Amino acid sequence: MLRIMGGRTTTCAGVTRRELLRAGGLSLFGGMTLPRLLQAEAQGGAGRPAGRIRSVILINLYGGPSHLDMFDMKPDAPVEIRGEFQPIATSVPGLSICEHLPLTAKWMHRATLIRSVTHTYNSHNPYAVLTGFTGGNDQENYFTKRSDHPGIGSVCQYLGMEAADMPCHVYLPAHPGYSQGLRRAGPYGGYLGRRFDPVFSVCDPKFDREFNQDKEFYNPIAPQGVPRLPSLEDLPDVTIERLHKRHSLLQQIDLATGQLEARGDAKNLDHFQRKALSLLTSNRARAAFDLSTEPVAVRDQYGSSLFGTSALIARRLVEAGVTFVAVTTESRGAGHWDSHSNNFGMLKSFNLPNLDQTGTALIEDLDRRGLLDSTLVVIMGEMGRAPKVNATAGRDHWPKCGFSLMVGGGVKEGFVLGGSDKSGAYPSDHPVTPGDLVATIYHLLGVDPELMLLDLTGRPIAIAHGGRPIEAILT
Repeated sequence: MLRIMGGRTTTCAGVTRRELLRAGGLSLFGGMTLPRLLQAEAQGGAGRPAGRIRSVILINLYGGPSHLDMFDMKPDAPVEIRGEFQPIATSVPGLSICEHLPLTAKWMHRATLIRSVTHTYNSHNPYAVLTGFTGGNDQENYFTKRSDHPGIGSVCQYLGMEAADMPCHVYLPAHPGYSQGLRRAGPYGGYLGRRFDPVFSVCDPKFDREFNQDKEFYNPIAPQGVPRLPSLEDLPDVTIERLHKRHSLLQQIDLATGQLEARGDAKNLDHFQRKALSLLTSNRARAAFDLSTEPVAVRDQYGSSLFGTSALIARRLVEAGVTFVAVTTESRGAGHWDSHSNNFGMLKSFNLPNLDQTGTALIEDLDRRGLLDSTLVVIMGEMGRAPKVNATAGRDHWPKCGFSLMVGGGVKEGFVLGGSDKSGAYPSDHPVTPGDLVATIYHLLGVDPELMLLDLTGRPIAIAHGGRPIEAILT
């Protein structure tokens, strides 16, 4: 059924994040206008839709993971294609994956593996992964902007799919692009407005030695640490002491109204003040980031890398009712999968062992806690890697073929969809687009992927950009 919702919004027009932060610390969760406020604005909904799942955890392997060296190996191909690694058997008869994913191999019978993800958007932005839109380019879409299509989490928030006192969508360990000092397109509210931007945690990773990132970009140095939720102390010119001495929290909210050029926000502020105060004073979101309450054995299972602790926090967030959580493997040092050089060294020394540990810990932990059936875990990157190994033992960009691994509610277990040709260059059957993946996620959350939202020009745009749920993988 075709549905068109909403209209052109002027929320936050002309108001910068810095102006809002200076207005008194309204943005406890970062990247928003007035505090996360709202139930879905007048969109005709009556609360959360009834979906097969309640939460999604996306592990975004930033940089583009090599499908040929992970889940779509070609052991009979020439060495310049098959690479250095050997396949091992998994818990799914006839399915082999990389030898450096031994833990993952043991739970593949719980997963759906798609080996035919394909598109033409050759960019490290998570724009296609998070919106389903593949018509972008780096000249137009390298940085986030107001006219962007909204990400999955932003649409979910717009539809009112958030728990009380909790954000609808959270990104860990920080916003995409933070290690390069930029904000990549993908996770934001776009033409829905900045109040539908996500919560971004912050992080300060530690390393066992000093290094020059430019010179050692392809030399993995493990980042350690725990992401944290921004506090009032993180905001410019605001401290708890000053808030207590000078103004009450509601007075801080009142101060911010004078900074808003969008009259709609100012007019409706009274309706949202209680929500604002609740979010500023609630301990629920902050408690989800407090890993000191976790048993040591559980923390050890996830490991101490920045991405292991991010995955553990992701589990705690969905347990607390957050709808969409993304963990992006981005940091200074190791984590990125952009292996133009030293592909096999990067994968063997950090990326594959870290993913093997982190992914296994997350799946087993969700299962132990009875959360796996109501949560979908998606592991993928923005593209695959080129079939032919280059002169510096790297693999270059290749969006034409990649993978997506799905585990949890609503998808089949021990199922493989699609494949690639003998060199892993192009899908040989069942091609799947990012739009199809996004449509599948919406479908499982109970959201119609054909739902239309109006962009800034008033043009109706389907939230999955023509993608269709992948019926073959659904239970």
